[in-house]
Amino acid sequence: MASKVLFVRNEHMATEALLGEAFSECGFDIDTFEVVPADRVSTPAGDVKFPDPTGYDVIVPLGARWPVYDDALRSSWVGAEMTMMRTAADAGVGLLGVCFGGQLLAQAFGGSVTRSATPEIGWYDIATDDPDLVSTGPWFQWHFDRWTVPPGATEIARTANSSQAFVLGRALALQFHPELDPDLLEAWLADDRDGEVVGTGRTHDELRLRTKELADDAALRVRSLVAGFVSRVARAELPT
Repeated sequence: MASKVLFVRNEHMATEALLGEAFSECGFDIDTFEVVPADRVSTPAGDVKFPDPTGYDVIVPLGARWPVYDDALRSSWVGAEMTMMRTAADAGVGLLGVCFGGQLLAQAFGGSVTRSATPEIGWYDIATDDPDLVSTGPWFQWHFDRWTVPPGATEIARTANSSQAFVLGRALALQFHPELDPDLLEAWLADDRDGEVVGTGRTHDELRLRTKELADDAALRVRSLVAGFVSRVARAELPT
């Protein structure tokens, strides 16, 4: 029977893109679950009933535009999603958190998430202690917050500004966006009404050009990342 992965689309703009292709190539059947639909972006708080995580081999909580520490969200669906993640971990389900999803993992397992002094938007090389799992990149970033690593976790990658990856049991948290492809970037740029890119000293055309240049390499990197995650993290032998 094929393995199953659930992509949790915390908002409609944050889809699995290249990650979906990579998991499919690894033999996974794909399900998706949308948390906040497009018509609730301006009022995202609300109760959400998440699927039973024990029906999956891997769960991938994806990105979102809101802070994971927002009180209204923590008291509604963010709190419920963190509970779902803890249930998944207790059941031995693999977890791959991406940006907001990685911050959710940090917060759910005892780390903290706060505003970063230096936001990161664009393509960044990262320092890594485990390049066979998380390579030096470059990886795409679009975030304003950063985490502290939860108790018992091992940080394996970082930039000068923020932690970029940690492993905790069968969970891997990523601060960057391995899923990004040119189509997803275009959607995000079209939605960048507040000028977040320009606010960090970059331009939309600069990001487009760099993403086009790196597209083939990025697709290879995400396949390697997912293959390593599946074999070494999601299916790891854990101490009893």
